Amino acid sequence: MRRTDVVIIGSGFGGLAVAKRLAKSKIDTLLISATDEHLFQPLLYQVATGVLPTEEIAPNIGDVLESKESVSVVRGYVTDIDVDRKVVTYRTDDGDEQVGYDRLVAAAGVAQGYFGHDEWADRTFSLKSLDDAVALRAHLLECFAAPADDAEAHTFVVVGGGATGVEIAGQIRELSTRHFTEVPAVVYLVEGAGDLLPVYGGKLSAFARKTLEKTGIEVLTDTFVTDIDGVEVTVHSGDEDRVLRAATIVWSAGVQATGLAGVLAEVTGCATDRAGRLLIDDDLTVGDRDDVFAIGDMTSLKGYPGQSPVAMQQGRHVADVIRGKKAAGTEFVYLDKGSMAVVNRHNAVVDAPFGIKLTGVLGWFTWLAVHLFYLVGFRNRVAAIASWFKAFAGRARPGFAQVAAAAPASESPRRPRGAERAA
Repeated sequence: MRRTDVVIIGSGFGGLAVAKRLAKSKIDTLLISATDEHLFQPLLYQVATGVLPTEEIAPNIGDVLESKESVSVVRGYVTDIDVDRKVVTYRTDDGDEQVGYDRLVAAAGVAQGYFGHDEWADRTFSLKSLDDAVALRAHLLECFAAPADDAEAHTFVVVGGGATGVEIAGQIRELSTRHFTEVPAVVYLVEGAGDLLPVYGGKLSAFARKTLEKTGIEVLTDTFVTDIDGVEVTVHSGDEDRVLRAATIVWSAGVQATGLAGVLAEVTGCATDRAGRLLIDDDLTVGDRDDVFAIGDMTSLKGYPGQSPVAMQQGRHVADVIRGKKAAGTEFVYLDKGSMAVVNRHNAVVDAPFGIKLTGVLGWFTWLAVHLFYLVGFRNRVAAIASWFKAFAGRARPGFAQVAAAAPASESPRRPRGAERAA
């Protein structure tokens, strides 16, 4: 059985930050990833709506870390952790493997949550993985290719008025107004809170709502989904129920911890919240173990948002503790650098430090600059700029070219997913 100094589980922002920082001290590290890529998850909605091809937000994790000689990468799915023996068991295409460690860092993220209605997962589209985005992209193309009199195919319901919901709703509507202009899309955005982007509030939330409504999106706040059956979404607001019929239902509300969080909770004695996320200690250790750390979305600490800046800062903090740059037990302190979300083309909202709030074009260019900075690899940045220029300055959708290239020439559009369920 192989042994290494550090095992990292997960190749997202947090896991990548740990690996890169540990490499500075040449600490022997194994990163176990369930997928081949490092996924830039905030841009999944742009893959789903054809703005970006998949490879521009999902470089191979092995390529990203190729220059880090002390870091090796393996594709596998962790099935068991023995914290007493300090052994991780993971499944690969060739069977189960085990690796021993001195320190363990879990950064495995979360899955989509459905507030106790797990059956809705099969009736909706989510945006948590690259496969999710690819599936939604193909489905959207089918819907926009449907006959003009197919009202359900051209109606879209987005559940969740956070950043992902606002961004995907804005882009679906833009597909209709700038790319598939024959039949205007009917887009509903459903949010249980009183505002869109509730974590922003005030001026920014009001701007997002006004901007989306101006494009024709119907925004339903203080509204809750009570049932999803085929193409019918039942929503409740006040004392009234309403049924929305749509072939496309995108679910972006709520998260649920993955099975790995449950495994860690059991073997370390760590408590969890209602979503199954680990209630980690202030120093990012898990339960009663000082050699097991957890970071990112799979954790809950002091109400920090489930965003990539938190995961990256936590990753660097853990790495500095492991390599002796910070004392063991040092409390993690999050430096809030602000949040941002795109509303639609040329419009974004930015909640920056020191009370700075940006909207419109200025917010949009700020969003572009920040996301370019965090995209991994020079090639990815150059390619993203080219794709953004084609999509936002022009009317092309580079991501849709991938679908056309992959589909057989004789293949006819399939019936939209929701309509198939209702048949």
